Amino acid sequence: MNSWRNAAFNAARWPWRVFRRLSKYAIVILLSVVFGFTLYAVLALPDLKPWHTEVLDEEFSALRDGNLDFDGYLKLEARLFDAMRLRVAAWDHSDEAYVYSRYNADGNVNRLVEGAAYNRSFRLAADTPIGQALLLHGLSDSPYSMKALADSLHTRGFEVTVLRLPGHGTFPSAMTQMTLADWTAAVRLAARDVASRTPPGRPFYLGGYSTGGTLALQYALDALDDGSLRKPDRILLVSPAIEVPDVAVIANVLDLLSSVPLPVLQKVHWQEIGVEYDPYKFNSFAINATRQVSRATRKLQASLVRAMKSGGMERMPPIITWQSVVDSTVGASGVADVLYANLHGPANRLVLFDVNRRRALGSIQRPGTSGLIERLSQGKRSYMLDVVVNRSEQTDDVSVRQLAPDGGIGVRETSLHWPETLVSLSHVAMPFPPDDPVYGLNPGSGRNGIPSIGSWLYRGENGAVTISLGSLTRPRSNPFWQLVDEDIAALVEADRSGFAH
Repeated sequence: MNSWRNAAFNAARWPWRVFRRLSKYAIVILLSVVFGFTLYAVLALPDLKPWHTEVLDEEFSALRDGNLDFDGYLKLEARLFDAMRLRVAAWDHSDEAYVYSRYNADGNVNRLVEGAAYNRSFRLAADTPIGQALLLHGLSDSPYSMKALADSLHTRGFEVTVLRLPGHGTFPSAMTQMTLADWTAAVRLAARDVASRTPPGRPFYLGGYSTGGTLALQYALDALDDGSLRKPDRILLVSPAIEVPDVAVIANVLDLLSSVPLPVLQKVHWQEIGVEYDPYKFNSFAINATRQVSRATRKLQASLVRAMKSGGMERMPPIITWQSVVDSTVGASGVADVLYANLHGPANRLVLFDVNRRRALGSIQRPGTSGLIERLSQGKRSYMLDVVVNRSEQTDDVSVRQLAPDGGIGVRETSLHWPETLVSLSHVAMPFPPDDPVYGLNPGSGRNGIPSIGSWLYRGENGAVTISLGSLTRPRSNPFWQLVDEDIAALVEADRSGFAH
């Protein structure tokens, strides 16, 4: 009898013992990751500069400033940039890192961008706009990344507002403090203002690039059930962040030891510490940035699941997305399998930019890059799929294959072609035209005698320059931007006619 009781007792305790043992293993692994990353950050990352450590108190906070309207947001933003200028004036201007940085008002970078006005929110006004648009930039970017799309809409009669998301445009240190709640509150107050400027019978567009696309979609999903939010009439997405690698969840603990008040541990805030030469994008990247975009994408995915179960996806506005099939930042499968797989109707369109399929490049291209396009082309879809692709393997000329949900196939010929040395587009290239003065790849791109960052193509030994050689070969602008511009023209014309009636 006692042996039976002991066996029963041991059997009851077995799950608890397994749980305790697994918990111990998990804690050991967690601590190993935290201490391992801390050691890497302290020993391997470059020294911090003032723009990594000094924090501006005037940045928008949802907790403190959530009741502001958009005009109040702009006034707070003006104070933020005034405070930034005062901080920069107090730095050591003889430091070489400062001399060649975006913060040197007399340096080549600022000559190129003429003071970098588009680090701040801006509005392209119209006297009698046919509609209103709100555009949102990506993580570590600035409103400048939406400038070309804003110009395209504005040329067609839209008034366009581009919002600077909290944590951007000033010092990279702001990324260590920003939160998803800050972004959400800022998007809502800007959308409220833009919607109030949209008369009845006129369209309201909402668009975003990368993380800005995440926030645009989240707002649209929230608007399905919240009558206080004006639902957009159309959503424009450029390389949206729909999902990020599962490993991003580790960002919740990686910088755990940065809270210890030791100067050397401040490096633990950072995944990457880069030279800040780019006038409109931070090259340094904070752990908190990964944490917040991970939270944003997980929240978006949960909202999409709820909308699918409740039938809300049927009430979503039409969505058009421009996406490179090779995207090392957010990937391309998320937008296809998580978002578009649950959209219905040909008004929704996914435009995929394929890699350069010229036969001569086949030996250096990574196998499998055609997998997503082949799968989507052959599978059952309820949305339009456009594929920007070589006309044939023997030519750099480009055409657009248009695949309808009913199986119909059309071809849109273009006058465009792949640049000779370009193998693919990239995440950071998508929103910029090839003649962009800051990121253009066309010969002669630039301003004031300064060549554009996108036209840099230098060679050298590792360690010869202060930036990674990989950053010089990743394309920074889109040679096929004309197709995006033509898509915008067609959408606006269709909506102009539709709303007029």
